[in-house]
Amino acid sequence: MTVARLEELLEPVAPQLHEFERYVRRVLRTSVPLLNLVLWYVFRQKGKRVRPVLVLLSAAACGEVSQRSFIGAALVELLHTATLLHDDVVDKSPQRRGVPSVNALWGNTVAVLVGDYLLARGLLLAIENREYDMLEVTSEAVRRMSAAELQHVQLNRKLRLEEEAYLEVVRGKTAALFATCCEIGALSAGAEPQLRGALRAYGEAVGTAFQLRDDVLDYIGAGRLWGKPRWKDLQERKLTLPVLVSLRQMSPGERRRFLSLWKAAVRSRKVLEAVAQQVLQYGGVEYTLHQARVYAERARQALQVLPPSSAREALEGFVDFAVQRAW
Repeated sequence: MTVARLEELLEPVAPQLHEFERYVRRVLRTSVPLLNLVLWYVFRQKGKRVRPVLVLLSAAACGEVSQRSFIGAALVELLHTATLLHDDVVDKSPQRRGVPSVNALWGNTVAVLVGDYLLARGLLLAIENREYDMLEVTSEAVRRMSAAELQHVQLNRKLRLEEEAYLEVVRGKTAALFATCCEIGALSAGAEPQLRGALRAYGEAVGTAFQLRDDVLDYIGAGRLWGKPRWKDLQERKLTLPVLVSLRQMSPGERRRFLSLWKAAVRSRKVLEAVAQQVLQYGGVEYTLHQARVYAERARQALQVLPPSSAREALEGFVDFAVQRAW
């Protein structure tokens, strides 16, 4: 089966996506020169716009894209961008999507403040337009994302090996915002509760599959093609499902030796490669891919209540894209 490119999947809402880009630029205009400069730098590359695309496709699948859909798409995109800026500060990342990060160019203070501004601007956008339901849904996503980040920190420190604990982190860190995108899209189209719930379930499942694929790409991805350096998670000593599963398959002695290498991997590319090979050898990548497909099937099932449309077909295509993408 040939997996469609993301550009092909957004065709049902391509004109609206172009209009959305203009809308976001208007929303972000400020009277502060430095803020304008940094915002221009952050948004000059359109990127993949996965989350706004999910909002618009969900709206189209439940009815039609409207001004409310643009508000919702802007809300989640500003929130998502804010989290990226803050993540780069926490991770001390020198690059984002292959170019210098904001914290690398302007320092941590500017990066954090711009992230704060984007979060506040998104929330105010909802308030200004009296989109209180969207605000409630998004605020819950922020709560889940923040709690999941802290849970992941604890997981890394304690080296806990429970798979479900990690999947709960994934549902909070990544899937919560995907679910919010799809629910807001349905909400903006005036969808009935059943459709709204179905889109939320779809977003949560496809978001989980998307993150599990991301975990796998740390081992099999070509960094120069998709922007994230290979073995970045290993370098940052982040426990992900491929590592947890591999540890589960090891004897106590093998586990101790692996963890000793894993803790030292940041200092040597040769050690990084050795650790990555062990994760592949013990089936961590294969198992994670299987789990991604399990969540992908849940996402497909959630779409069954939607009426037939090109937007629904695109959402179905996005499921395949999420679990087979190369970036």
